[in-house]
Parts: sequence; C-alpha cells; structure tokens
Amino acid sequence: MYSKLLYLRFPRTEVQKPVVCHLATDYNLIFNIMHATIFPRKEGVMVLELSGDRKDFNQGIKYLKDQGVQVENAGREIKRDNNKCTHCGACTAVCPTEALMIQRPEMAVEFNQDKCTACEMCTTACPTRAMGVRATNKIFFE
Repeated sequence: MYSKLLYLRFPRTEVQKPVVCHLATDYNLIFNIMHATIFPRKEGVMVLELSGDRKDFNQGIKYLKDQGVQVENAGREIKRDNNKCTHCGACTAVCPTEALMIQRPEMAVEFNQDKCTACEMCTTACPTRAMGVRATNKIFFE
C-alpha cells in the first residue's frame, strides 16, 4: 500500500463538488482528512492522507489535477502531547533513530525532534496516544 500526506488547494469552481469522494469510489483510494478550510464560492485548502495501490494513487492525483486542484506533498513531523505522556517507555522500544530515549535516573522519556524521521512507529506503540503526526507545511493555513 502506498500512502502520502498531501496539501490540496481547490479552486472556487470545485469547492462545492465531491472531488475527494471520487478518489474512494472511482480510484479505490482511502482518504483521511487531517484538516480542511473551505470557503463556499471562494476556495478551499485541505491536508489529506491518501492511501492505496500506487497505480490507483497516480490516477487519483491526475484526476485531482484535471479538476484544477493544486496538489503538493506535505511535510510531517511527530509531536508529543506532554499532558498525555505517562513516560511508560513503550515508544522507546520501537524508535529506530533513538529520538525517544529514557533519561536515567529520572526514568523520563525524552524526545529529540532533530533525530526523528517521522516513521510513525511510536504513534502506534504509545498506549496513551501521546505521540501524533502533524503536517509541517503551514503555508495554506497561516
């Protein structure tokens, strides 16, 4: 399965159309809308995680572009919600880059953002869901 996080900018002519639904029905793609701002009769912007067979994915992207939608790859990063983190250490066991480490003797989980490659392994290992993915390109939402 192929997956990417994308930024989409919809022209005002396409804002009222179910363009994203066609990705699922016509191209067998799975989508997860991470963020969307739609202004009726103006324009819309969306962060969309899109997954599926690579051939279907490429055809879906072509469909979006044919509709006048601007498509860009979105950057992403892992963020930790310190209010949810219990410092259990489950994330440190799966982190391939040692961006998550147990600080001794305090036994606190330290997160070094600079070492993180956003592989997302910690997001599934974290029992409290303190680790999450966030899009980094903010140009559409500022």
